[in-house]
Amino acid sequence: MAITDYDTPRTPAVEEDSLEELRARRDAPNASAVDVEESESYDLPGGEQLDEELTVPVVAQQADEFRCTKCFLVRHRNQRAAAGKDVCLECS
Repeated sequence: MAITDYDTPRTPAVEEDSLEELRARRDAPNASAVDVEESESYDLPGGEQLDEELTVPVVAQQADEFRCTKCFLVRHRNQRAAAGKDVCLECS
């Protein structure tokens, strides 16, 4: 199985541009234009488009869970810092 390092840059590092080149790009017409399709999606330069839809099932908060008032994560009741307070052990 091949090992993939996801932290490596996907494109080679860009050489530093001179001040004149940056000014010329800034003053060029449509330098910061973004293509807007009819479906209101944006194609940003350098971005990759996935053809798969990512879905995550949402489960309602259970009776033995609480939501921490500091980090807003739903935790199990045994992770409560003190009785009667909705603060988890990590935030206390």
